[in-house]
Formats: sequence, C-alpha cells, structure tokens
Amino acid sequence: MTGNEQKLKELMSLLGHEFGDVSLLRAALTHSSLTKGRRQNRAHQDYERLEFLGDRVLGLVISEELFRRFETADAGNLSRRYNAQVRRETLAEICSEIGVDKFICMADDLAASGGRENPAILEDVMEATIAAIYLDGGFDAAREFIKSRWWHRLDREGAAQKDPKSSLQEWAAKIGKSPPKYTVIEETGPDHAPKFKVEVRLEGLDPFEGTGPSKRTAEQQAAEKMLKDLQSD
Repeated sequence: MTGNEQKLKELMSLLGHEFGDVSLLRAALTHSSLTKGRRQNRAHQDYERLEFLGDRVLGLVISEELFRRFETADAGNLSRRYNAQVRRETLAEICSEIGVDKFICMADDLAASGGRENPAILEDVMEATIAAIYLDGGFDAAREFIKSRWWHRLDREGAAQKDPKSSLQEWAAKIGKSPPKYTVIEETGPDHAPKFKVEVRLEGLDPFEGTGPSKRTAEQQAAEKMLKDLQSD
C-alpha cells in the first residue's frame, strides 16, 4: 500500500465511511490550484462540482431533521436553526474537528499561505466530502455521516438565536428607521485568502466596522459591534 493510499484509508476511518470509489474522495480533497488547465483529465478532478452537490445534500438532511425534531417551531425559528448549521463557520469547524484539513491537496504556495486554515476552503471541502459519501454510498450513508457530526449541535444553546444582522435590522424596523446599510470599504489578500472590511451605517448612529474572510462574516461582526454599543447606552 502506497503512502497516499494509507492516508486515504486513515481518512476513511475518520469519516466512518469505506469508499468503494476512492476517486470520489480524492476529488473531494483536491483544490482547483492543482487542476487548472487539466479539467478534462479524470485523474485530476477538483472539489468544485462535488461542493455544489454536497451543499444540497446537507441542506436537505438538516432541513428534514429540524422539521421532525422541533414540531412546534415556526418557520422563522427553523430557519435560524438551519442557518446556524449550514453556515461557513460551522462547516469549517467540523472539517477541522474531523481532521480533514490535513488531507487537503493544494498547490504549495497556497498551502504555505495558510490555505488549509482558510474557512472558505474548509467549507467547500466539507461539502464536497458529503457529496462524495452520497455518490459512493447513497443517501443513507450521507445522512449517517451528517448525523454523526451535526445532530449534537442541533440542541445547543443559542442554536435558534437571530444572527446579529437580523437582530439589528429588526431593531431598526421597530423604531421606524431605514434598514442598516453595509459597505465594503477594503478588500485585501489573495483570491484564495481574502480579507474584507465592512462598514455598517444606521441613521442617527455612529458607523461600525467589521472584518472577516468573507463579506458575510465582516457584516455580522460590524452588526454585532453596533448592537453591543446600543445595549451599552
């Protein structure tokens, strides 16, 4: 058994799924920095197509479980719980918890610049891995994997709380103000590891800034800072 095959065996053990078609797992772990210009070569597939499918599989499994588990919850409550489970931060955290990040294949310069710690890449790889399990073992296999990693999170305290952006918008509407306005004021870093600085403005209030690896994360941080300031008054 080669070193690469041994690594894949190790990862399959961590995932709890023995792949019949190992090429699916290889593709789920391969960043496009290794496949540019070679997309027609079956031996050099990356995770982008798998990520598309995995996002939908995860969404269906989580939606169904929330619908069944929280029988008296209204649609808004279910949506908040759903968003907490499928957001980038959650997928990146689970990817690292399992240890999948250590197996991601990418160009050396990307790895050297922190590619294996990039939340966007970890999110994509986690979704691609779900798709790979789904294609290899069917829906039941994918559901069992998701169950093993997500179910204990569904009842966590705060799982149904509104995110900062929603809370700030509701506060503004309640007192008759226009919705908060978010503006990207700075975008730095390479394409594979961007960093955004976003400003939020609300009529009659001082603006606040947030930063993060995505616009959404930066917006949430800015909204959270404004909410904390409002609560301190």
